Amino acid sequence: MKKTISVSLMLASSILLSSHVSAAEAPKPGAQMPVEMQQMVKTYSPELRQKVMALSPELKGTIQKLHAGHTRRAKETNLRQIMHEILSEYQSIASALATDNAEQAAEAARRLANHRIPKGGLLAYFPLDKVNTNDLSVLPTMNDIVEGSALKLADAADKGDLPMAATYMSEIMTGCVACHQKFRGVPGVSANLMTPTSK
Repeated sequence: MKKTISVSLMLASSILLSSHVSAAEAPKPGAQMPVEMQQMVKTYSPELRQKVMALSPELKGTIQKLHAGHTRRAKETNLRQIMHEILSEYQSIASALATDNAEQAAEAARRLANHRIPKGGLLAYFPLDKVNTNDLSVLPTMNDIVEGSALKLADAADKGDLPMAATYMSEIMTGCVACHQKFRGVPGVSANLMTPTSK
């Protein structure tokens, strides 16, 4: 319970900080959407397109910056498959740390931080009711926790400080779990299944 409260407080304070930073760096209101985002929006359903167009210019700029921070783009791979790749990299880091393989830990951490952007970008896979400026404003913070911690882990591994590198594992997982709780919903539960009748 105490850990959950501290994680929530950490996320809340980071969100406030990141909103001030992103607002300063984001495009001015009325600025045109970046070309990559325009291309993605063309592939969206009318409902998703309408939601994305209603996002604040600052948030659109922030999402574009998140995408731009990744050098790899998937041609056909969806977000769930990308998440499996991230999990695989996380497991590779754990294996490397357990066997004192600093090079493997650093490389896997950098691959995790530079995961591929799925086909259609991130927004195509979020529930429609979460595609709004308020809900998506947590993305930069969650991104910093997961990918930022992975890069710190890689730097520590490069220096041969595996105990320090290992401390970032829980931060990465904390970010993953927080993002899943916000956007993924409850695994195994679907609004598209009829509720079984009670006996």
